[in-house]
Amino acid sequence: MRHVFLIPFIALLAATPAFAGEGGGEGLWMNPKHTLAVHTDTCGQGGARTLCGRIVWASKQAQADAADASVPRLVGTELLENYRLRGRGVWQGTVFVPDMGRRFASEIDELSPDRLKVKGCILGGLLCKSQVWTRIGEVPA
Repeated sequence: MRHVFLIPFIALLAATPAFAGEGGGEGLWMNPKHTLAVHTDTCGQGGARTLCGRIVWASKQAQADAADASVPRLVGTELLENYRLRGRGVWQGTVFVPDMGRRFASEIDELSPDRLKVKGCILGGLLCKSQVWTRIGEVPA
C-alpha cells in the first residue's frame, strides 16, 4: 500500500505555482486521480516570500492509505514547504511524502493559470515522476 500512496503525494507538488499566476499565491488544486485537494498560500516572514500547501480534502481511500503509513490525520498535513520562484513559472521546494516519512526535492512548472506540471525526484534526481494538477473552485464534498 505504501508505494501506491507515494505517487499521489509526489503529485501534490503541483499545488504551488499559483504564486506566479492570478491566484496571487493562493490556490486550490486537485491531483489527477481526484484523491487529494491541496490549498496553497504564501508563507514565510519578511522578504522571503515562499509558498506552502496543506491537504484540505482526501478521499476515504487516501485517508486509509495514510493511516496504514502511520499518518493518523491526513487532512491538515503540510506537504509543500518553502517553494521559491527559480525562473519564469518554475518553482523549487520540498515535498513531504507521508507514507515514507521523508521530504524530497521537487519542481513545479506552471503550464497555465489552471494547470501545473509537478515533478518530484528521489535518490538525488535519479528517479522522477511528474503529473499535471488542475485548479478547482471548491473543496469536494
